[in-house]
Amino acid sequence: MSAGLARNWWAIGLRGIATLLFGLVVLALPSPSIASLVLLFAAYVTADGLFAIVAGWRATSQIERWWTLIIEGATNLAVAAAVLVWAALAVVPLVSLASGWAIVTGALMLAAAHRLSGPHGRWLLALGGGLSAGWGVLALALAPSADGDPKTTELWLIAYALVFGVTLLALTARLRRRHRRPAQAPRPA
Repeated sequence: MSAGLARNWWAIGLRGIATLLFGLVVLALPSPSIASLVLLFAAYVTADGLFAIVAGWRATSQIERWWTLIIEGATNLAVAAAVLVWAALAVVPLVSLASGWAIVTGALMLAAAHRLSGPHGRWLLALGGGLSAGWGVLALALAPSADGDPKTTELWLIAYALVFGVTLLALTARLRRRHRRPAQAPRPA
């Protein structure tokens, strides 16, 4: 694992907190309108994108940067902008856009997981990427019936946010433990 990523465990933790907060806010709102969901989703994706860029930028190993996290963050910011522009023009097909976003960012997380070495969180990062991409594929398959129905859209987003947020927080805990331990020789298999 990159010691740099472990050193910046807090940035991954902020992503997990932002994701859980998004899910809990949507859950707590009394039947939000599709416009409310669009704005909440754009705010969440913006925060997640910024935290991903910070994590990727700061997680350096010598001079190597975590470009997959930086690209994921930039993708998030582009999707947030697209959501806001489309929302201003017409009702955005939120589930379709969120599905595409989840597939792309999930693939980038899987690529980032491939870069981790050692047992300290690789499987959690891969799980997060797999959950994101899998949710995106499933939601895209069901998007024609979900777009325009705020309750269905709300439930899909809540489920994604809660599961993905918990996965990121579990990864944070692993990274934090790794950061607090001095470098040790690998254990024999």
